[in-house]
Amino acid sequence: MMRSSKWIATVASIWIQCTCGASYAFGIYSSVLKSSQGYDQSTLDTVSVFKDIGANAGVLSGLLYSAVAVHRGRRNNHHASFGGPWVVHVAGAVQCFAGYFFMWLSVAGVIHRPGVPLICLFMFVAAHAQTFFNTANVVTAVQNFPDYGGTIVGIMKGFLGLSGAVLIQVYQALFKGKPKIFLLMLALLPSFITLLLMCLVRIDERDTQGNKKQLNRFSTIALLVAAYLMIMIIFENIFTFPIWASVTNLILLLLLLASPLGIAAKALKDESSERSSHSPLLNDHEDKEYDAAYEEEEDREDLNVVQAMRTQNFWLLFIAMACGMGSGLATINNISQIGESLGYTTVEINTLVSLWSIWNFLGRFGAGFVSDILLHSRGWARPVWMIITLSTMTIGHVIIASGFAGNLFVGSVLVGVCYGSHWSLMPTITSELFGVGHMGTIFNTIAIASPVGSYLLSVRVIGYIYDKEASGEQNSCSGTHCFMLSFLIIGCVTLFGSLVASALFFRTKRFYKLVVLRRLHHSARR
Repeated sequence: MMRSSKWIATVASIWIQCTCGASYAFGIYSSVLKSSQGYDQSTLDTVSVFKDIGANAGVLSGLLYSAVAVHRGRRNNHHASFGGPWVVHVAGAVQCFAGYFFMWLSVAGVIHRPGVPLICLFMFVAAHAQTFFNTANVVTAVQNFPDYGGTIVGIMKGFLGLSGAVLIQVYQALFKGKPKIFLLMLALLPSFITLLLMCLVRIDERDTQGNKKQLNRFSTIALLVAAYLMIMIIFENIFTFPIWASVTNLILLLLLLASPLGIAAKALKDESSERSSHSPLLNDHEDKEYDAAYEEEEDREDLNVVQAMRTQNFWLLFIAMACGMGSGLATINNISQIGESLGYTTVEINTLVSLWSIWNFLGRFGAGFVSDILLHSRGWARPVWMIITLSTMTIGHVIIASGFAGNLFVGSVLVGVCYGSHWSLMPTITSELFGVGHMGTIFNTIAIASPVGSYLLSVRVIGYIYDKEASGEQNSCSGTHCFMLSFLIIGCVTLFGSLVASALFFRTKRFYKLVVLRRLHHSARR
């Protein structure tokens, strides 16, 4: 039936992911928030910090998902007695509407100007909604496609990474020059889309042939959307488009985003044909023998967050992500100031900032897709990709520190792609090491490493050294020396992270061979 199909669930999740990354569009409405509330830059930065905390502190969304939507056993088809992923979506929609709506009321002057703590609370709640949408979509997708966790997480995380650019295209076409109205749209659009589609996001673990073929088609659409947005971002930073052109661009983008529905329809048709021609007697004796061995693996209990935190693997993953995610977030938070100190033009800086979302997407999507291919074909344990990406990040940070002409264009690509890759690798590795049962809680707990690492590297390293190098009344700094030492230190941090990832790889190499690959081989024979 269509509404319970994993393919329809995937399409609904993609559409929700495309609208729920409103925190990535903070730059559109931050200026009107600052002016309407009479904030200085320091106060606005404080509000931004609460945005980052809200968007990364997703432990509650994981706990809620485990309580209402966990599949209590792959073999007995028994679900939680109440609810499903839709409960998590509702919680996210309520928070999204409440947070952005109250901010809009404040900015529009409908209510008396609230104090800074209240605006920080509104911002936290609004951004916190993103973790509920993301947890419901990602964990459900992993349960629907357990054999291709990397690919499906890459698709979901990739579209989330693109959502900021999608929302900005809506702003350019419909609300350009009206950031107050855009803030109201952020309260209404993601909440409405989520409430409209949430009942379609369901867990459906039926074995179907051709999963990889259809997922490759979804992946192609994701790449086309990213390529289209990249072209539009570059052109918009060079040329000024009339309104009719912006509206036309938005319509083309929406048509691209609608195309996954055709893939789902094709998959349902193929699935129906396969069921009608399937012979259950084929290789029955052989499969029973293999299933008996596989049952022993299935008896392994999924770990909850407390049990996971008692393992060395959890903390190795947490530390590696603090180094990788933290350094990536610290880079994008300071990239404008780095560009100014090195003499980049405003257009070049804006292009660098805008294209970050594309490099972020390529990392999120590419790491999941490629790691799945090599896991299936060559048996490469997924943590090896953490070693590769953290080592590459080290090169990227050294390039940024070097200060040669065009260094930020090269360095931001390397760091952006590798930063994005961690957002698909980490949840997938979490599901493989600790099980899907409490995956939402565990990977959201590990995600706290991102703001922790960012704070330490942004404030205690980059900010501290910049202030030491700065001079004059403007407290500004110009030249390579402003950030060279900072990014050499950050390069050392990511190099250390690659060593931690190496320890995780060697600890889990045997596990991947005996458990993960065995499960994949079993699924391939069914």
